Amino acid sequence: MEFSEHVMRERAIVVRDLRKSYGGVQAVRGVSFEVARGEVFCLLGPNGAGKTTIVEILEGYRTRDAGDALVLGFDPAAGERSLHERVGIVLQQCGVQRDLTVAELIEMYGRYYSRRRPVDEVIELVELTAKRDTRAKQLSGGQRRRLDLALALVGDPDLVFLDEPTTGFDPGARRQAWTTIRSLCELGKTVFLTTHYMDEAQNLANRVAVMRSGEIIAYGRPEDLGGRDVRPAEIRFSLPMGWSLGDVPEVPAQSRSIDGERVLVLTSEPVRATQRITTWALERGVELGHFSVTQPTLEDIYLELTGNDSAPAEAVVAEVGR
Repeated sequence: MEFSEHVMRERAIVVRDLRKSYGGVQAVRGVSFEVARGEVFCLLGPNGAGKTTIVEILEGYRTRDAGDALVLGFDPAAGERSLHERVGIVLQQCGVQRDLTVAELIEMYGRYYSRRRPVDEVIELVELTAKRDTRAKQLSGGQRRRLDLALALVGDPDLVFLDEPTTGFDPGARRQAWTTIRSLCELGKTVFLTTHYMDEAQNLANRVAVMRSGEIIAYGRPEDLGGRDVRPAEIRFSLPMGWSLGDVPEVPAQSRSIDGERVLVLTSEPVRATQRITTWALERGVELGHFSVTQPTLEDIYLELTGNDSAPAEAVVAEVGR
């Protein structure tokens, strides 16, 4: 397939009808998507959905059976050095020389690239300044992952693949990692992210694709994926003794019910419904306990889309040698 000059200029990644099988198992079944330059694109899906196969094809580590793929204007199957020098990769597990310090490792890896960022600049970017002269084997798990990111960035790549970058992080370390990833976009980098954390995808991704059984089943912005933006909101609150559901005023709602000890109102007009309920409560001095207004989370939509389905594709990949 011929890609237009406009597509090559505006898109970091273009995939058309991508297919890959292992024996009788179709790991990737006609997948198509695009990643714009400068955005964070997140690929979600249960184990066995085909995510790893797609990422490895785009990184040039696996060959596709059919379809087309373009990464920064190159076919990744060609293995051109010009492409590899513009791509940074952070795997789930990265092996480094554990007896070398953070600065020594970044300096050593930087020699592999014709275009590279200064060592101290990279160290500051991943927030390892205090560990500059610490040996890799003495770093915590979170610090090791930041070192992995530093090694991927030292060549000043235009595109960064992040495979489960915050696995094993505590909440504070994860938030710090998110700040670092956002800073990559401020530098004009494109980020291709795979993660099992829905809040991570929600906070970082410009667009999300959800995979199941080798196919993309949903594609779009996190806030409207799967019609999330038009799903009814849930208003919940408890009433004091002596007050019942029948006392609550009529509001625009699909349903009103008692869920446990709390009132549950499902509505597509949460602002108007909330205003009427709270105005009624204030006028009558009614204390509404545990009042909340929520809409379906990205995790809710993801679980609804994927269910319990999990094809064995990734297991087959492991058997044939990943």
